[in-house]
Amino acid sequence: MSFIFRHAICNEVFQDWPFTAACKAIRRIGYSGIEIAPFTLAEDPAALTAAQRQETRSVIETEGLQFVGLHWIMVSPKGLHVTTPDAALREKSWLHIRNLIDLCADLGPNGIMVFGSPKQRGSTGGLTPSEATKHYVDGLVSVAPQAQDRGVTILIEALPVQDSDVVTSLDEAAMLVKQIGMSSIRTMFDVHNAVNEIEPHAALIERHRNVIKHVHVNEMDGRHPGTGAYDFKPMLAALQRQAYAAWISLEAFDFTPGAETIASESLRRLEGQIAELNK
Repeated sequence: MSFIFRHAICNEVFQDWPFTAACKAIRRIGYSGIEIAPFTLAEDPAALTAAQRQETRSVIETEGLQFVGLHWIMVSPKGLHVTTPDAALREKSWLHIRNLIDLCADLGPNGIMVFGSPKQRGSTGGLTPSEATKHYVDGLVSVAPQAQDRGVTILIEALPVQDSDVVTSLDEAAMLVKQIGMSSIRTMFDVHNAVNEIEPHAALIERHRNVIKHVHVNEMDGRHPGTGAYDFKPMLAALQRQAYAAWISLEAFDFTPGAETIASESLRRLEGQIAELNK
């Protein structure tokens, strides 16, 4: 019997759609999960009322989807920064993360929070990257117990050096996960963000299989799968060998082809490559 992957999509590709219509389209195209960028729900996601959270959760469930988690978690409110030497701003920014932990838990069980946010975590204010990384780790340690209590897993996302100077490789992300030592802090793999990795992506996934709890798929240039030449089969085979049970989630950065085209072409590309693996 062929191994079955769980496919999700990041909702901001449907940015101009009513939420219910987006969920209907996502399910119709063939996805079973939805990953949400909080800024698509509200300028200040923490301000969403209990009723609004329940309504969003109800729409997801009614349309036959599962809530995967949150990503792009620091786009709004504007001006936040988690590694700044400004202690008051840093505290405010980590409070935002605490608020999102609660939002994530309210929207569905066992959610993940992808902590990329290059502009809000890179070194600033004269700090070195190592000093900024220490602030990042200290902040993660401070919120990890709350995440664990609420059943949320925060994922340290490695970012390319052209985007951020704090956690720039999967090796470093995995090292920090082990350093923190809390089950609510893990890492993930993103094809686009692995552009500077030296090793084959499948080898990285094999080595860090115990701490990778989420996968973002896209082309190396950030467009959706099928628009480029990236071969997903080695990555998928590595995940298949370890009986990976978490989500494979589409995150595209070029929305010009249109939401339904992006969603459909991406899933068909991945399904095709999975079928080749299982021949």
